Amino acid sequence: MTVQRTVVGPGTAQRPAPAPLWSWAREQFDLDPDYVHLALSMLAPHPRPVREAIERHRRALDRNPAQYFHSRDDQVRRVLDKAAAYLRTRPDSLALTESTTAGLAVVHTGMRLAPGDEILSTEHEHYAASELIRFKAAASGATHRTIRLYEHGSAADAEEITDALARGLRDSTRVLALTWVHSGTGVKLPLARIGEVVARANAGRPPEQRILVCVDAVHGLGVEDFQVERLGCDFFAAGCHKWLFGPRGTGLVWGSDQGWAAVDPIVTSFDVEVFWPWYLGRVPDAEAPCARLCTPGGFPAYEHRWALAEAFDFQEALGKARVAARIAELTAYCHARLTDLAGIRVRTPADPSMRSGMVCFDVAGADPADIVAALERKRIMAGQTPYRSSAIRFAPGVLNTADDIDRAVGALDRIVRETGRR
Repeated sequence: MTVQRTVVGPGTAQRPAPAPLWSWAREQFDLDPDYVHLALSMLAPHPRPVREAIERHRRALDRNPAQYFHSRDDQVRRVLDKAAAYLRTRPDSLALTESTTAGLAVVHTGMRLAPGDEILSTEHEHYAASELIRFKAAASGATHRTIRLYEHGSAADAEEITDALARGLRDSTRVLALTWVHSGTGVKLPLARIGEVVARANAGRPPEQRILVCVDAVHGLGVEDFQVERLGCDFFAAGCHKWLFGPRGTGLVWGSDQGWAAVDPIVTSFDVEVFWPWYLGRVPDAEAPCARLCTPGGFPAYEHRWALAEAFDFQEALGKARVAARIAELTAYCHARLTDLAGIRVRTPADPSMRSGMVCFDVAGADPADIVAALERKRIMAGQTPYRSSAIRFAPGVLNTADDIDRAVGALDRIVRETGRR
């Protein structure tokens, strides 16, 4: 399928063309057509195949729960196989969770740290990650230090970020906690280049002193075209109910062999590969893959977790590279339109390599919450970034069109004019 490429220069913004694939994708959702939906990066709707899979599992569980429960191991293997194919990795490197926060808890809470060790994070982290790290530092006796990666999001570049990280690493640093796409600025970190910086710092260190890179990847999963093992990180945690259009309450953690070897389970696993050795009177640790040991057990919402397989099928049907290209061109168009608007300060870089699927911005002298509320009154659903330095956020995805962006920017322009902000 041919998709018109976006060309953006000073004062210009070529509109991305519609295409049958994206029209078909939109038809799979029950989104209210009276609204422009530019806040789906917060919580996504379910496409038809996912809704149908949830209902199929729910009906079977309601009809004969004890009988259908016995299919759980096959259902989990199916989800892991689909997830691994999408991420281009091994199923045994994945743990299933309920959210990004739950995945980060598996990693940070389970990390073996001691007094004298350091967790290094940045000023750009989300509340959930920041607090988890604080909890871990207090419980382990490790220290926690934060650094700033860039001064201004709109001008952030790879050299500034990697230089800041290289200066920030210390001999005592054991964990580097990062967010792939900063939802307060829209900056996308150059993870592979960061991985090279860390690899140089790790050279010559014994395994127990090497720095582990732990990434909150929720705003990259379902947006970027990548192979997880080439990102340069040891842990990749993400919820699947945002850009991936997965069932609400689903998430995953990928870990490298080095990463999983440094983490202890924090909740008993119910995975058959862990339970079965225990049942036979053996200790599972030496037999089960580390990711299986660290997969939190209990009874989740099975119909949602098992329907995650259809979410990966849906993404594969759209095409990972096509999705990434479409989101990139819509984001470029949105960035250019907002940059041209008087009274707006865009926080997100103009460099396409430094941004992903969102554009964060401020309206001069206005509370972001007031602008988001005013947009909603005009039936434009925008986001407000959940940070102390909050911004307004448009997150165009494959369910959007150039018309959506035009309508949203037009409504924003009218609000700015009406409030005298320009």
